[in-house]
Amino acid sequence: MPMTALYLRRRPLLATLVTVTALCATHALAQGSPYGSNNLHPWQVPPPRLSAEAYFTNLKDGDRIETPYVLKFGLSGGWGLAPIAQAGHGKSGHHHLLVNRDLPLNFKQALPFNDQYIHFGKGQMETVLTLAPGEYKLRMLLADQQHLPHFVYSKPTRIVVTRKNDTDPKTLQKKGLEIELDKTSARPPLRVGFHASLLNVAQMAQRIPESGHFRVTITPESGAAPAVMDFVDGETEVWLSPPAGRYGVKLEMLDNLAPERPLAEAVSARFEVR
Repeated sequence: MPMTALYLRRRPLLATLVTVTALCATHALAQGSPYGSNNLHPWQVPPPRLSAEAYFTNLKDGDRIETPYVLKFGLSGGWGLAPIAQAGHGKSGHHHLLVNRDLPLNFKQALPFNDQYIHFGKGQMETVLTLAPGEYKLRMLLADQQHLPHFVYSKPTRIVVTRKNDTDPKTLQKKGLEIELDKTSARPPLRVGFHASLLNVAQMAQRIPESGHFRVTITPESGAAPAVMDFVDGETEVWLSPPAGRYGVKLEMLDNLAPERPLAEAVSARFEVR
């Protein structure tokens, strides 16, 4: 398996590119769904923060950027992505990017469709910003199939676009997966984030064609049995507390209609639990 890219994430959600090596995997254990076990793997733990949020993984308050710019989204608190093509279940919704807009005053009113409320109803995890030079306030907000907001959102992120280049935005995205780690060596619990480019994440129970869900395989270097977790409810991160040691992690995205068919090449990384 080839070398691949890993994004190390640090608060407040800025990703830094490093290089990692590849690993192997096996069988599946699913998280809370009609398509898998309702039991979490023993290594899975609740996130340290009780509140959920939608957030940017590669943009922070005060950043100065040039456009076009690939902007990537994350989702915490056990929430999952569910495209609008079919009703989702449980803690689910789809992303919205708010440009120079505050949170709506009425969360029982559907979000409008315009260039200040950008909808990602297919289960996308990224977009390409093409903003003109200037100052902007950006915010993520999750909403349901009817575009009614959930109380799952980000803090406002104020940025400055310093220049708009002539680059074709379509050339900046490439289908694939990324693993996000806060640190490669840490005490538990530790976060493993999942990202998909030009791929749509959905709940397996929605049975939406050409959508997928994430599978994570954690392989101890000690030779112990690997832990395999299928995130069939559209989750895009997991918090883990495995025993001390060194591990490999492999991320796959599997077709929701044919669960053994990968939608992209798997990627791998390594981390250490102290």
